[in-house]
Amino acid sequence: MIVIILAVIGLLLGFRTATKRGGNRLDILQYTAGYCIAFTILGVIITIVIERSIT
Repeated sequence: MIVIILAVIGLLLGFRTATKRGGNRLDILQYTAGYCIAFTILGVIITIVIERSIT
């Protein structure tokens, strides 16, 4: 669940950053994908740390 939430946050943050910087459609796609991947990896790491600390 943490991974999905962070992926959506990454999508929204990437979209907002690209539009704020005046990017065209491909810039928005690239920022959105990059932020989504980064936040998803962060979510996976957080999930692994939480699972390891619980068990």
